[in-house]
Amino acid sequence: MPLIDPGKKAPAFTLNDQTDRAHALSDYAGQLVVLYFYPKDDTPGCTKESCAFQDNLPGFKSGKAAILGVSILDEASKAKFAKKYGLTFPLLADADHAVAEKYGVWQKKSRYGRSYMGIVRTTYLIGRDGKVVRRWDNVSVDGHADEVLAAVQGA
Repeated sequence: MPLIDPGKKAPAFTLNDQTDRAHALSDYAGQLVVLYFYPKDDTPGCTKESCAFQDNLPGFKSGKAAILGVSILDEASKAKFAKKYGLTFPLLADADHAVAEKYGVWQKKSRYGRSYMGIVRTTYLIGRDGKVVRRWDNVSVDGHADEVLAAVQGA
């Protein structure tokens, strides 16, 4: 499926977090949602990105925005990752990558000459009306959380 363009309705989903609690996008109706897709728990780039969102959590909360991280691997992996780095927002387990596919971020990747399918680092800002406000593609981790926070504060 293609990436979701700004102005389009964000696809509905329900996924469990690191505490086995289910989160549906509809649970966040009426507030901003930062939905960031990251490739894998406890890898250097994903750790740096997730910790930057955690560091900026007070700013996101004052902007009335929820942060939801999504990647493959199960709830147990998310729990270990969250505990190791003190991540207190929901990390959602998309083990079968169905939600990543709905959002167009499950794509062909290549490393060391080998092709494989995986999550391409992408962030969506979803508006209070459930529509995509902004999308960041092929995210560079450095400064990303600050850029997203600025967009939330301007929304």
